Amino acid sequence: SVLESQGKYEEAEAMHRQALEGRNKVLGPEHPHTLTSVSNLGSVLESQGKYEEAEAMHRQALEGGESVLGPEHPHTLTGVGNLESVLGSQGKYKEAEELEVQVMEKRKSVLGREHPDTLASMGNLAFILKAQGNNKKAISLMAECFQLRERVLGPQHPCTTF
Repeated sequence: SVLESQGKYEEAEAMHRQALEGRNKVLGPEHPHTLTSVSNLGSVLESQGKYEEAEAMHRQALEGGESVLGPEHPHTLTGVGNLESVLGSQGKYKEAEELEVQVMEKRKSVLGREHPDTLASMGNLAFILKAQGNNKKAISLMAECFQLRERVLGPQHPCTTF
């Protein structure tokens, strides 16, 4: 949100909580828009270092997404990535790695090997591997990811020049 981009995390959290409450009342807890609000709240909580609550929100959004949209829906896969992110932020690298491998493989199957979301998963997995000290595998995966991003997105794209 704009508030988050301005570093106004407490205001953003309040806004996301209000949106979630409203969507719960009007749409119900299983509606995809409500699940998006759960995920958005989880992300702003993670930005504030409230990792345990963020993890709970992302798990709730993921469970709902799997139930309502299915385990291979792009929004569900994004939910897995969100959970992986907060797990990594907490140093829970093994679980984060398992989730990122899962989401990367599903994205390859559903979206294709060269889709930007698949490439994002490859990059995320490389960072998790590096955090665990698996530098050789991390460097190899990041090199592959970079080459694919450069070919697919172009050499000047922000995701290529990271």
